[in-house]
Amino acid sequence: MTILATQPLWLSMLCLVVLPTLVGMAGPIVIRRFVTLDKLRTNNEVAGFKFATIGVLYAVLLAFAVVVVWEKFSECEGVVAQEAGAAASLYRLADGLDQDAGARLHDQLTIYLKSAIADEWPALAQGRASRDTTRALNELYQPVLAFKPADLHGNQLLAEVLHQLDQLTDARRALVVAAPGVVPSVLWIALFSGAVVTICFTFFFGTENLRAQALMTGALGFLIWSGMLIIITIDHPFIGAVQVTPEALVAVMEDFGG
Repeated sequence: MTILATQPLWLSMLCLVVLPTLVGMAGPIVIRRFVTLDKLRTNNEVAGFKFATIGVLYAVLLAFAVVVVWEKFSECEGVVAQEAGAAASLYRLADGLDQDAGARLHDQLTIYLKSAIADEWPALAQGRASRDTTRALNELYQPVLAFKPADLHGNQLLAEVLHQLDQLTDARRALVVAAPGVVPSVLWIALFSGAVVTICFTFFFGTENLRAQALMTGALGFLIWSGMLIIITIDHPFIGAVQVTPEALVAVMEDFGG
């Protein structure tokens, strides 16, 4: 599915929605050439009952997959905002540390953000973390752990800095975990096989107006394959035409990292 997700949106739509829909519309026409209308009509009552059951089951499965990937995609956007917010807070808190520790924290945080934007995002697109960004994050802890508070205010400041660092680390880990996608292989098999079965089931209904039956099959196929396109497009949140971007991190670095 990664190959389709990395293509331009128009090409993915052509391959996954338009072409399968046209093939589905041709199905009733092909079947009618081999099976007469009278024979197909005899199955309408039983086939209609079975099709209703199949349609409901597949609709639930498709809707479930769409909701899951959309929630994960929205969660990734929120996590990036959380990471940016923690970075902005650390920049501000660095001014409260002593001159040496504050300057080191400021510089290391800038290095981390640059690495997160330049190295981490391409790595996330490949479903993994960046080693350079991991190293930059480890070095970000060094000036904080080396800081020795002299009073209660310093202790409270250090505690808050460590808290924000934890927020930053947790946010990055959440992005790394979400990068490979959330839909397992077994669900992909169920989604595609269910789509084929549901659409092909409509080929064996017998209606007087063959053109209307083909159009109805096309409409059903268009809705199903459009749902599949949504799942494929946003299942990997860091690649493709619709993706989570590091704009929030860029804004923080532009505001504080100069």
